[in-house]
Order: sequence, then C-alpha cells, then structure tokens
Amino acid sequence: MELIIASNNKDKIKEIRSILNENIKILSLNDIGFKDDIIENGNSFEENAYIKAKTIYDKYHLPVLADDSGLQVKALNGMPGIHSHRYAGENASYDDNNKLLLKNMENVKDRSASFICVMCLIIDDKTYYAKGILDGKISDKRIGDNGFGYDPYFLIDQTNTLASISSKKKNEISHRKKALIKIGEILDEYLNNVR
Repeated sequence: MELIIASNNKDKIKEIRSILNENIKILSLNDIGFKDDIIENGNSFEENAYIKAKTIYDKYHLPVLADDSGLQVKALNGMPGIHSHRYAGENASYDDNNKLLLKNMENVKDRSASFICVMCLIIDDKTYYAKGILDGKISDKRIGDNGFGYDPYFLIDQTNTLASISSKKKNEISHRKKALIKIGEILDEYLNNVR
C-alpha cells in the first residue's frame, strides 16, 4: 500500500516511516512531484490538516496523511496555536517566534503549555483524525541545541526541554508520535480488511 504524506519535511517523513507498518510505502510530496502551495486557512488544527489532506487526495486519489501542529500556551489563551509557525509574522524565523513568545510570557506565573498534533488520514473517501498532546511548561531561558521551533523553551520536566534530550527520546514522547500511533492502528485495521 502507498501512503502520501502531505509534507516535504524530511525529519517528519523519517519519523512517520519509523512508526508505521513496514508494508506501507511512504511517499512525500516531492516523491509525487507536487510543487504547489497549499493555503492553510482553517481555524483549527483539524481544519488545516484536512485542507492539506483533501487537496492531495482530490488530485491523486491515493491514501493521504497530513498533519497540523503547534504550541498552545494556557496563559496566552491557547496562542500561538495554529499560528505557531508564523507567530511573529509571515516570514518569521524560529528565533523571532521565540523572542515574541518570551516577551508575551514576561511576569507570567502559570507557564503551562502543550504541543498539539492533529493528523488527518483520507483513505477510500473516508476521513479519520488522530490527536496527540504533549504537556509541559515554557522556560524563561533557552535550554539545549537539538530540535527546532519552540523546542529549546518547552520544558518536559524541571530541567529538560525538548531541545536538551536526544532526537530518539523526543520522538518517543512527542505529540506527533502519539497521533501517529492512533493513525497506525487505523491503517493496520484497514490493511487487515483489504487482504
């Protein structure tokens, strides 16, 4: 079975490959020659994941998996949320986003936050969703050099951020992994039924 991942992010593709059934051939957007931009204008992680999956499904009529993920901070009413990638502006760097986050978190006592990942799978005209959540807190200083995005400021315990642990450990506990496990169960059931 072939499964298109609506992404060209090599790290994401590698992580998905390592978790899903080895009988599933994973294809990136690059692999299928898709070069267009997909406008993610939904109001939720679910809507954005669906927009990506549906765009590819309608064009290729093959099983598609898309995800949308981001950081939700309790004290900021769930922001940056679906705007996590462009929190500080359309072409913002990771540093720009982190600087704005820290500025908005000045003097904030409750530093609770969650990384959210919503995956949308479209297969045989049916749509499935899976959600993964990783709870933590926002650090007031950068810790670690691994990872990307908000990882250096996302505390998973008293001393470690996602950027101060190994990639292997991060992939074991990540919000994406939690969502992928659920998607894997749906795909396994589908494969059992088509045999």
